[in-house]
Amino acid sequence: MNQFYQQQGRPNPLEDLKKFFRGSSILPRLIIINIGIWVLVQIAFAIGWAFNYSVPLIEHTILEYFALPASLDLLIYRPWTLLSYMFLHTSFLHILFNMLWLYWFGKIFTQYLSQRQLLTTYLLGGLVGGILFVFTYNIFPVFSDIIPQARALGASASVMAIVAAISLYMPNYTISLILFGRVKIFYLALALFILDFFMIRHGNAGGHIAHIGGAVYGFLYIHYLRRGRDFSKIFPKIKRKEKRRPTIKRKPKKTNAKRPSSDEDFNKDRAVKQKKIDDILDKISRSGYDSLTKDEKELLFNQSNKK
Repeated sequence: MNQFYQQQGRPNPLEDLKKFFRGSSILPRLIIINIGIWVLVQIAFAIGWAFNYSVPLIEHTILEYFALPASLDLLIYRPWTLLSYMFLHTSFLHILFNMLWLYWFGKIFTQYLSQRQLLTTYLLGGLVGGILFVFTYNIFPVFSDIIPQARALGASASVMAIVAAISLYMPNYTISLILFGRVKIFYLALALFILDFFMIRHGNAGGHIAHIGGAVYGFLYIHYLRRGRDFSKIFPKIKRKEKRRPTIKRKPKKTNAKRPSSDEDFNKDRAVKQKKIDDILDKISRSGYDSLTKDEKELLFNQSNKK
């Protein structure tokens, strides 16, 4: 399989996926945590089924303690649900689409912004989405009859925050969509936002409201970031762990002493590197990320991890 992709001059998607999950960045960790919790939920369902327990009753218990309740009376006693709900999924399709969107837009996000900013956007976007869900259900009379039963769960609000943030930060970045061709991600995010707004009356109102809350946070985050206010600084800086290499004692070699680089040489070298990055970003804006060569993708990836 690897030989086939090498002959075609294309990267092996399976190898890229393995490399992605072996990395120490925040994005694969978020995906692994979400999938891991979903697997635990499915194991609980399977054990309950095997011992003739009611699976709906098990699901109800899980939602009761880990999904976000709309009722303020319940939320007071379960404040942790403001965090736990954004990692909880019970259905396969729900987690599948959320993780696909998180993977696609999370990779775009980390090309231009830092790991810490990704984590902040995920957590605070989910938090704002959850708060808006609780607020609207307690303010508008149309929801008064279903407040005791209403629950929010899933990473959708967090994912929408990431989509909205990177679409405002890089509005001209284009992706390929079936039936639509190349589309700027800003228009895609705007379409999703409008769709969520109009779908509130047609079922899953809580989910659509949480999506809107996440998107609003994402837009506001970039708005304030451009004005020098970075909300991600409330979190400690994320450092990538590097494997220690064994030290090998070597005999000193005779070399001609070279003078250290001057400030002028250093600045020249940095300017050349920045020019390469700017050229790559221009190429992405014109033709999309898929048009980059393997070396250009690697250079962009390495540069983003330095943040």
